Amino acid sequence: MQKKVTSLSRRKFLNQAAILSSIMIVPRFVLGGKGYMAPSDKINLGFIGTGRQGSGLLNNFLKLDEVQVIAASDVYASKLVNFKNKANKFYADKTGQANYDGCKTYEDFRELLAIKDLNAVVIATPDHWHAVHAIRAAEAGKDIYCEKPLSLTVREGRAMVNAARKHDRVFQTGSMQRSAPEFRQTAELIRNGYLGEIKTIKVSIGGGPLPYDLPKEDLPEGLNWDLWLGPNEYVHYNKQIAPALGVDIWARWRYYKGLGGGDLTDWGAHMFDIVQWSLDMDESGPTEIIPPNGNDVKFLTYKYGNGITMTQENF
Repeated sequence: MQKKVTSLSRRKFLNQAAILSSIMIVPRFVLGGKGYMAPSDKINLGFIGTGRQGSGLLNNFLKLDEVQVIAASDVYASKLVNFKNKANKFYADKTGQANYDGCKTYEDFRELLAIKDLNAVVIATPDHWHAVHAIRAAEAGKDIYCEKPLSLTVREGRAMVNAARKHDRVFQTGSMQRSAPEFRQTAELIRNGYLGEIKTIKVSIGGGPLPYDLPKEDLPEGLNWDLWLGPNEYVHYNKQIAPALGVDIWARWRYYKGLGGGDLTDWGAHMFDIVQWSLDMDESGPTEIIPPNGNDVKFLTYKYGNGITMTQENF
């Protein structure tokens, strides 16, 4: 007996298929409850540098459901333990797992970068380490969030850019002022001509780095000074540049040659960036940079191809 062939139009077939698929594909949040996110959808994040800035960034990243902080690295044992305890307590409270211990710690950042399921890193170390950390992270296939200023030198900065491009990595720098509404509004006003034609710009920040002249002090327990110095030339320890946990000092390594660039880079990374943004020159920059000579050039001067001049003057 021949079976009756039932005619089924393409439209009807697609409609039925859509209904069937909506039944078969159950949203993940139904399976896992409200707010559920599959582990495969999370960004496994590691921190290189767990001092004041790193700990502050941790507080922000812990608020993101898309992120899971799984590792941290620091050469200062007490800071590393403090960071780990904070992260693990957060996830213990969030998951109800009293013994949660998912954030692993390492003294050597290379061990952290070797974690296969680590997706991205936050680099919050002193400036003299940024280039090495970022380049090695890119080579390890990790996406990168790196604190400003990105590098000590132009050459280091170019090497970081090249590494990120070569290994197809997402790279973001911590230019927080771009997220501040007052700076965004200022940039938009300038871009749209509300201040008229811009001819000169004065950026008021501090000066460059100083020679390292701090007195030698005893190393605190738990600090690997050789690893803290890393690629830098040897200088002796002083708590001003690497304060212990709980010491209310904003680390002053940023003000000394070889470790940082002084206010010129520490604040310049913010203020010069806002100038670039306001002039709509993110893809370019000054065509000439003239250092002060004590005579006819009193201030560090930047000249742009469109005729605009920017000077850097101390506070």
